[in-house]
Amino acid sequence: MVTVSESALSQLKSLLAEQAPGQQLGLRVFVQPGGCSGFSYGMGLDENPPRPDDEIDEVAGLRVYVDAFSAQYLEGAEIDYVDALMGGGFTINNPQAVRTCGCGHSFQTADEAGQAKSCSH
Repeated sequence: MVTVSESALSQLKSLLAEQAPGQQLGLRVFVQPGGCSGFSYGMGLDENPPRPDDEIDEVAGLRVYVDAFSAQYLEGAEIDYVDALMGGGFTINNPQAVRTCGCGHSFQTADEAGQAKSCSH
């Protein structure tokens, strides 16, 4: 389903150790309609147990939760961490995206264009 690069895994494990030492948190990755290209990505630490419709992957001890709606758009995607001169951050490399927005948080697939909205941060 979703893979996590070594650099993203390292950043996520540091974040977990810093913000939630000793807690069992998962990484929730999702897609929602919106953004200037049709869909936008979301990601966050989730302290709740997985939902019944979640797909659960475990990557080097990190649990990754993806809901059923999002799973269809994230198949084969990779979560990466990019350290850039103007600031770094997590990014999603998605082979299903045929078009992305300049903001890097919005995408469009070949089959589902979604509803386009303005790109704002």
